[in-house]
Amino acid sequence: MPIDVAVATGAEPRKGEISWTHKDVILYHLGVGAGTPATGADELRYTYEKNLQVLPTFCTVAGTKVGGSMATLPGIDINLRAVLHGGQEVIIHNPLPAKAKNIQATSRVADVWDKGKAAVIVLESSATLEDGTPLYDSRAEIFVRGEGGFGGDRGPTTKIDVPERDADHTIEVKTTEDQALLYRLSGDWNPLHADPDFAKAAGFDTPILHGLCSYGLTLKAVVDTVLGGDVTRVTRYRTKFAGIFFPGETMRIRVWDEDGKLYVQTSSVERDDAVVLSDTVVEYTK
Repeated sequence: MPIDVAVATGAEPRKGEISWTHKDVILYHLGVGAGTPATGADELRYTYEKNLQVLPTFCTVAGTKVGGSMATLPGIDINLRAVLHGGQEVIIHNPLPAKAKNIQATSRVADVWDKGKAAVIVLESSATLEDGTPLYDSRAEIFVRGEGGFGGDRGPTTKIDVPERDADHTIEVKTTEDQALLYRLSGDWNPLHADPDFAKAAGFDTPILHGLCSYGLTLKAVVDTVLGGDVTRVTRYRTKFAGIFFPGETMRIRVWDEDGKLYVQTSSVERDDAVVLSDTVVEYTK
């Protein structure tokens, strides 16, 4: 079987040190749509090293070298064409610094769920500062088509419905046709997001945008519009990748402020509000 659950979940966590500079942070921010207008003060806080702030979603690319690629994980032998990102959560314990070194990171396969026609590989990672101060925890759900049916646990079913009223905020973000090409420079080299032939073999007309890029784009829009541009207010952010998004399309981001949390839904304007991110919640400090 391509996925050996016992081997995958029983493997020792991968550990290592990670570091980044303001260049890594700025490149990531450009990949999730920062920089328009180029000289706007609200954008310079993401793109200029002076007083640079860091989107919490940067942690999804900061620790990838420790986690390794899917192809190198013990007990997992799968076709990348069958892989899609199913869900993502980050918990931020302390604001991410604009530059860092000797960050202690760990990564492991926490679970493998059997969804029948597919398997879901749950990857957990965490990072602390050199002195042990917790920085973030991250949890990714990787959807692998054709690898289910092995008799395993289906995993939890979580559904978060948005309030039955008009959104408190509606934000539209126009992406560029090279959005995926720029975003992949932060470390996600899956050819699904660049190679037309690879994308067609995977069942898509053209390369699609990374789910984590949509994830970052959405949080930036929410922070800028609802949280006063203060990234340090975000404490937790989770979503499900409910549909695809093509570079060049316009994201419509609806936000409901309810019970001290922000409920969010992201869709494609050009495809009749086809849902891209669902079950999305941003938790924040007042």
